[in-house]
Amino acid sequence: MIIICQKPLKRLKINGIALFPFIFIRKPEDKENKVLINHEKIHLRQQLEMLVIFFYIFYVIEYYYWFFKLKDGFLAYKRISFEREAYAHEADLRYLKKRKFWNFRRYL
Repeated sequence: MIIICQKPLKRLKINGIALFPFIFIRKPEDKENKVLINHEKIHLRQQLEMLVIFFYIFYVIEYYYWFFKLKDGFLAYKRISFEREAYAHEADLRYLKKRKFWNFRRYL
């Protein structure tokens, strides 16, 4: 389910976020942004595979690992394996149909 949530996401300076089982987007027109929605759907699949809670734990651990190594929040975010997989395949709208289980491991 896609929910439009403008103010909180604007403050966070993000266009969308997947919090299982929802996708929150900032702009109503982004409902039609297939690449953004696909990116967030990839995250939903990752979350499901890791029983949701372990996804968030691993995400935070990996973020801080990269943050302390790179000393840059944005670069740390871009190095997270879940994000690397989602960015690599966000434009492939058929990706989730052929994606292998725990495929994010390839990006560790």
